[in-house]
Amino acid sequence: MEPDTPHQLPGLASIGLPRIVVVGGGFGGLELVKKLVRAPYQVVLIDKHNHHTFQPLLYQVATSGLETSSIVFPFRKRFQHKSNIYFRMGEVIHVHPEQKRIDTSIGSIDYDYLVIATGAVTNFYGMKDAEQHALGMKSIVDAIKLRNTIIRNFEQALLTTDRIKRNALMDFMIVGGGPTGVELAGALAELKKHVFPKDYPELQLDDMDIYLVEAAPKLLGSMSAQASEKALEYLNKMGVKVMLNTAVKSYNGEEVLLASGEKLLCKTLIWTAGVRANPLPGLPPESLTRNGRCRVDAYNRVVGFDNIFAIGDVACMEGDPGWKNGHPMVAPPAMQQGRWLAKNFIRMAKGKSLKPFRYFDKGTMATVGRNKAVVDLRGLRFQGFFAWYIWMFVHLLYLIGFRNKIFVFLNWIWSYFSYDKSNRLIIGRPQ
Repeated sequence: MEPDTPHQLPGLASIGLPRIVVVGGGFGGLELVKKLVRAPYQVVLIDKHNHHTFQPLLYQVATSGLETSSIVFPFRKRFQHKSNIYFRMGEVIHVHPEQKRIDTSIGSIDYDYLVIATGAVTNFYGMKDAEQHALGMKSIVDAIKLRNTIIRNFEQALLTTDRIKRNALMDFMIVGGGPTGVELAGALAELKKHVFPKDYPELQLDDMDIYLVEAAPKLLGSMSAQASEKALEYLNKMGVKVMLNTAVKSYNGEEVLLASGEKLLCKTLIWTAGVRANPLPGLPPESLTRNGRCRVDAYNRVVGFDNIFAIGDVACMEGDPGWKNGHPMVAPPAMQQGRWLAKNFIRMAKGKSLKPFRYFDKGTMATVGRNKAVVDLRGLRFQGFFAWYIWMFVHLLYLIGFRNKIFVFLNWIWSYFSYDKSNRLIIGRPQ
């Protein structure tokens, strides 16, 4: 085995193949690496976690519907016995394009090609107080923290005789009326109706208020008007207090101040209102858009570089017809870009020219609760039970690992017939 060079991570020597370093194992990065198995490259995947997280189901972990292990999958298990794939757990500190090197928390590494697939982080739009006190929904840690908070709030509500304090503990405000916000609001409403009355019979559940706050005039802004109206109808019937055309101005951990001047007491505010790109430090400013996305050409090459690529939420491809402002920051474009870039890498290895990426929008969907979902496919609209069935099928299809698919399916079947959620656990100490 060749000795390590000064810029190589320990135990990661050259194997005589061009080296592709992929930063980020989300939907885009994982699809890319999967398609490069047995390709004529040494592929190094770097991620700050040792697992992939199926983010669309984070809200179900947060509301006790699924176990954490059901929506995560270890990278090393996924790439066992894949001789050209390497994984290292660490965070990238800086990229040095001139030296073709990245510095990480575990050392430095040279690359022949760099792929940035770092995704996005929660966007609080400069509201420092909300960033400090609100709860996000971007990682498995966030989901566990939210689950802990929900259950711990109810345990504390049992112990207080102060009605105002008890009401504040039992109230939840979700900021952002996109799919995550809608799905989370529906899941909390089902907890209120089916689970908490049995777990906390001493409490008056009518005091539990669930607010869904959206600054725009409609929910599910990227979906059809029909889907938006149906989601609103479902949530209203489930007792969720939907506030449209309403923006949050500040939040101090105890009180929410709305742009209208109205104040609401709330111990738990969940922020799902937006995301911003998470680029690597060291890229020149001219390679980034105003919101931090990497400007890429039709081949996902970062503008100004031949050997640096970006895919998924962190990439902004402005040249795709029909998507002049870049693709939506959701999983399908990331997955398609990951698979397409892998094909282009293989074409490069064969000396062939690259082919431009074109996004194929298959549609959008969201679930509100049992038998309640909205689905917009290409030219087709579904609501209700059939849409809910489609939503379940698609999410099971894209889960990683046969075990995870089975466990999630069985959990859903159990919950459907028992009206119960079995993972009401507080893990760890209060933060």
